[in-house]
Amino acid sequence: MYDYRAPIKDALFALRHIGEIEQLSKSTLYAQADLDTVASVLEEQGRFMQEVFGPLNATGDREGLVWSPEGVQTPAGFKEAYAKFVEAGWQGLNAEVDFGGAGFPEAVQACALEFETASNGALTMCPGLTTGAIECLQEWGTEEQKELYLRKLVTGQWTGTMNLTEPQAGSDVGLCTTKALPQEDGTYKISGIKIYISFGEHDMSENIIHLVLARLPDAPAGTRGISLFIVPKFLLTPEGEPGERNDLRCVSIEHKMGIHASPTCVMSFGDEGGATGYLVGEENQGLRAMFTMMNSARIAVGIQGVALGDAAFQKALAYSQERKQGRKIGGESKEAAMIIEHPDVRRMLLFMKSHIEAMRALIVYNAAAIDFSRALEGEEAELFEDLAELLTPVTKAWCTDVGMEVTSTAIQVFGGMGYIEESGVAQHYRDMRIAPIYEGTNGIQAMDLVGRKLGLRMGAVVNGHLQNMRDTDAQLEAAGKEFESMRAGLAESVQSLAGVTEWIMTNGLADPVQALAGATPYLRIFGTVTGGWLLTKQALAAQAELDAGSTDTEYLAAKITTARFFAEQILPQAAGLVPSVQAGASALYEVDGSSLASI
Repeated sequence: MYDYRAPIKDALFALRHIGEIEQLSKSTLYAQADLDTVASVLEEQGRFMQEVFGPLNATGDREGLVWSPEGVQTPAGFKEAYAKFVEAGWQGLNAEVDFGGAGFPEAVQACALEFETASNGALTMCPGLTTGAIECLQEWGTEEQKELYLRKLVTGQWTGTMNLTEPQAGSDVGLCTTKALPQEDGTYKISGIKIYISFGEHDMSENIIHLVLARLPDAPAGTRGISLFIVPKFLLTPEGEPGERNDLRCVSIEHKMGIHASPTCVMSFGDEGGATGYLVGEENQGLRAMFTMMNSARIAVGIQGVALGDAAFQKALAYSQERKQGRKIGGESKEAAMIIEHPDVRRMLLFMKSHIEAMRALIVYNAAAIDFSRALEGEEAELFEDLAELLTPVTKAWCTDVGMEVTSTAIQVFGGMGYIEESGVAQHYRDMRIAPIYEGTNGIQAMDLVGRKLGLRMGAVVNGHLQNMRDTDAQLEAAGKEFESMRAGLAESVQSLAGVTEWIMTNGLADPVQALAGATPYLRIFGTVTGGWLLTKQALAAQAELDAGSTDTEYLAAKITTARFFAEQILPQAAGLVPSVQAGASALYEVDGSSLASI
């Protein structure tokens, strides 16, 4: 109904003022990522996604997939669109140059992935998973494995998957029972069932390289006994080309609420004696290697929040500017007004816009921390690595929770028409609903934040983050009256976050259940305050550009107003959640499980 347009200007603004791309490009590792080059790349990538992936989003959703014993047929146009994607070289944007990649920073990749996901979230999952496989093999693969697999993965000729989940082993991957039997030739025979495997089978690439978690015969119990294996769909010939079919197959695909064009596969390995697999890294260290892929996937899922949220927002904004209902309040005209003139519609639009820009900034900030950890050395690099670890569960959970709210709000702006599939926003909502669940549920992300990440360097990492936010106060004070509400809102919310962080860390040591009971509202506070801070930083940057004589006054003024809206209407909600965190677990366990039903 309304075409998506990639927000290139706002992505570049975030890269400059949050991701510090100009500073990053001074490093040897990312010397090619100067601002002009990055702008050209994002403009071309955004155009490509709008023109090639975008038109297939709704049609793929309606048509869905066709399973047969021979494989999975993707919707009309997907195979051709993916071939154009491969030809254009987009798969290797952030991959290492040594293996044919362009070597761009993760922050640039994050912006490109946003455009890709917003254009067609289901199709984007295929190259997204391949990116994770590339990163895993870059770090953990042997030199031989890198030579055999990476170049074709980087070009996109081959695609990658992540095989963790089993019927009895979901979030608790330690319950994995897939077997890996060592062979005399150094390979392994893999047998077992994996479920929920995105793009585990499809018709778009020459080969599919599965990364599979499995257990050796004498492996320790739990997560300490899991190993990681490369299990290709087609075994390679001596020339490195796809040859004999491996002993694995897709036995069915799931029928889902959303992402209809993304095949969610039940994979069976070893029906005829065992699929041939190749160990990645060391025996019983597979989860450590897989987490390289998982952390990449968690940021990518967070990107789904801003991407699908923005796609829905753009539709809602366009609709609000053409739909006439009611008269303008306080106006003299008796003619029907565009609904954008009504206060509550304006509130909803600014709610969406401010959260989208906060999500985008958080993702760029998280990705840039990874970039600086790679570009720098020593203690500086380690500090950025720790910051990225702290932010990753927040990026995944906060952005997907907020993305759900934004897509839902977009439906509300449409009114009854939003509930009709032809509007397009209903698909964004359906596609978005999986994001708070997969790659680690948002409850698990909150537990990770509270149980592991707050304790990094004995709390020094989170305290450093809090201090960075406090340090913005002097700039806000100097910025004048227009920034007063931002200054007050940020100061109060940072104080609330600092206080509840101290409570979590103190009570978590004494009784982990008390701290974990409030983990989800705590993560919401953390994400909201961090998002508000990043919006404030962008508002200060916008004012500096206006003071320097920029003629882009409408865009820059809107950045300031958006940050003020967030400070005045969203940040106060953070303090309101503090009692929920500090309530602890007492009420959670006073009611017996059998008594929860009201019947």
